[in-house]
Amino acid sequence: MSKVLIVNSSIKGEGSISRQLVETYKDSLLKADAKTQFIELDLGLNPLPVLSASNINGFFDNIGESAEASALAETVEARVSELEAADILVLGAPMYNFGMSALLKTWFDYVLRAGRTFRYTESGPEGLVKGKKAVVIETRDGKYSEGPASVMDFQEGHIRTLLGFIGITDVTFIRSEAMAFGPDIKAAAIESAAKALSELAAA
Repeated sequence: MSKVLIVNSSIKGEGSISRQLVETYKDSLLKADAKTQFIELDLGLNPLPVLSASNINGFFDNIGESAEASALAETVEARVSELEAADILVLGAPMYNFGMSALLKTWFDYVLRAGRTFRYTESGPEGLVKGKKAVVIETRDGKYSEGPASVMDFQEGHIRTLLGFIGITDVTFIRSEAMAFGPDIKAAAIESAAKALSELAAA
């Protein structure tokens, strides 16, 4: 029985293609193992507060008398604990302006925590969240995996770097891209991604 943490980060709610593909993968995992457990976050519906001067002390557990800092400390602990408990991390990751959404970047800001999910050593940083798999479901209106626009892909490398920094190196990227190139191309891209996710779950 696997524990799966799902993090959706689209602002489109039920109309999100990345969310639709996440549901495809979730259903396929359940077909493979009906006992699979899920924790689900929808950052589009319930965004995490960005780190700011009003709450940053909570990130470092310096709560004091600040309600904002106290709330942030509790939320950070919850998000880190969810990640630590999961066997598989699934990220629904639409591309916005050539990178990940601000919603997903904020989630990473919460879970990249020195002394908890990574540490610095004399030989450099070491990720502490090991032995996990990640599936990143990317949706893109353009085609960025290859061709002239690939130099504008600041999404995939950034996500891979952040995951690797905390010790998650077994990462599979599933892309549905070129979705603004016409309805037929969009439908084919979604179908291809859904098929890849179903095969991945069954493997």
